[in-house]
Parts: sequence; structure tokens; C-alpha cells
Amino acid sequence: MYIIIAIIGFGVLIAIHEFGHFIAAKSTGVRVDEFAIGMGPAIWKKQKGETLYALRVLPIGGYCAMTGEDEASDDPRAFTNKGFFPKLLILCAGSFMNLLLGAVLVFVMSLMLKAYYQPVIGDFMEGCPYESQELFQEGDRFYKINGQRVLVYSDISTFFAEGEGTYDFVIVRDGEKIRLDNVKLEMREYEEAEGPKFGFIFASEEMNFANRLDYTWNQSLEFARWVWMSLGDLVNGKVKLNDMSGPVGIVDMMNEVGSTSENARQAAYSMLYLAAFIAINLAIVNMLPIPALDGGRVFCMIITVIIEAVTKKKLDPKYEGYINAAGMVLLLGLMFLIMYNDIVKIVVR
Repeated sequence: MYIIIAIIGFGVLIAIHEFGHFIAAKSTGVRVDEFAIGMGPAIWKKQKGETLYALRVLPIGGYCAMTGEDEASDDPRAFTNKGFFPKLLILCAGSFMNLLLGAVLVFVMSLMLKAYYQPVIGDFMEGCPYESQELFQEGDRFYKINGQRVLVYSDISTFFAEGEGTYDFVIVRDGEKIRLDNVKLEMREYEEAEGPKFGFIFASEEMNFANRLDYTWNQSLEFARWVWMSLGDLVNGKVKLNDMSGPVGIVDMMNEVGSTSENARQAAYSMLYLAAFIAINLAIVNMLPIPALDGGRVFCMIITVIIEAVTKKKLDPKYEGYINAAGMVLLLGLMFLIMYNDIVKIVVR
């Protein structure tokens, strides 16, 4: 059941992305020849007006094929014959829809919560030395820890992962930011908790509409930060190719998350959490300046505008088409390699 739900969920993420391109193209008067979800042979298709709608066998992508997308065309409704800003709107619309979907999913998650923890000190465990030293006070909100912005409560445990040591803090107290540098924190045993702790008790707040919006905003920013951190790890070599997952790995992960949950409610929350992260991940990654991705097309479009402004000559769009076609071949090759690794991981597990 969870595999089916995961496949449908992944298809929805792709459909929402392509629908963004589709609706932006239609609204700017660009002719759309085909709107497809998935890649490879079609398992369903229907012609409606000027557009062919198709569902294809491999759930690893999709596309919104527009007239004159990568070549010159005499059709006044061709993509290449539109101005800079309509084309920019069309190319960015897919990622915008994924960002919007991610935020909506996070908001739906908030509806399943009665209360949530804040990175705010609500109290101190008995005997906590940091209250007596007047370093921290009840109501202090952790704003930064060692230069890292604290967005959600879970960041506290992440930034305190090294345990005892010296930390630099920026806290918000009575609406003002206060720096606390070189604060040495030591762990000790407290009756109120199991295992060594720093002695902070964090506050929780009941959910209301304003808190749900706050939760949605900060959690969405947190997901975006995870994506950028992961991309940085990939560039630095901390993340290897075998650590990456494609559609097969994502579906397997969602199935595992759902299957190992204690009840249906927890399964729904966990799968919404993962789906929201993937939606925001797709939005950011797709805008990277890589050929075949929307970000690569935006980059090529900007370079083309600059070259044409300098040379006073219009460039043939077929050259951009060659670049995007080469990028697509490489991208599909990478996707199939990642898919192969995902399948191997499942088989040998």
C-alpha cells in the first residue's frame, strides 16, 4: 500500500512541476504540443485541442513540450518568439509550484499537531548552573549557535551534537539580539532527565493559525537549507554517488517510513514530511545552472541576451537546443545509474 502511495506521491510532485510550466505557457500565449508525466513509452494519451496529454511508463520525470522550445519557428506563439520575461516566467514556474506544494504540505503537517516545541528556554532543570550565572534567562530564544541560524527546535540538538564545549550564541531577549561568546557548556545528570544534559527545558506552544504559518515558514526554510548543505557536501566530496537516491530510492524510502510507523497517523505525518522535503529539493535542484534543467535554460537565456546585446546579432536557438540535448543525455545517464544503484541496494538489503 505504501509503495503505491509513494509512487502516486512522486507522480504528483512531477505533475505539479510540469503543471507550473504548462499553466505559465498557456497564460503567456505559448503553444503547448504535449504535456507528459513520466518518460518513455506512453501508457495513456489523449489529444485535446492543440495539446497531447500523456502518462508515460517511467516515473522519473516529465515534460511540457512547447512549440519552438529549442529551435527557430515562424509560429508567433512559439516559445522562442516570446520576450525575455514571459520565457523567464515559464521556466521558473515549475520550481515555484514545487516550493508552493512543499509549503502547503508542511502546513498540512501542522494541522496534525496540537502543539510544537520552540527553540525558546521555558525553564531550567533544578541545579542548572547557566541560570545562576545569568547567562540565559527564561524566555530567551536561540537565534544563532556558532553562527548557524536556528530555525526550528530540532536545530538545537543538531548544533549541540558535539556535546560539551565552547559555543557562541546570539539570543533574542525582549525583542533584542544579545551576543554570548565563548560560553562553555558542560553536561551533567539531572533528576528530570535521563542521561547527561545541559539543563535547558524548552517551551512548547499550542498550535493556532499564526503558529501554523510560523511553523510552515521556518520548516520550509529548514528543508531548503538541508538541500543547500547536501549540495555543498556533494561538491566537497563528502557525499558519494552511491549515497544519492533517485525515484526508486525515494519510493523505497517512503515505503519504509510508512511501514515502520507505529500507526496510520504517524505514517501520514512522516510521509508528508518526506514529500514536503522532496518537493522543496526538486524546486531548488531544478534551478541549478545545469544544461537540461530549468536553471540551465535560464542561465543560457541570460547569456544569450548579453551576447545579442553586445554583438547586435540574434543567435540561432538551435545552439541552445544542442546544449540542452547534450545535458539531457548526461542527465538521463546519471538518473539511470542512480536508479541502478537504488535497485541494487534494495536487492542486497
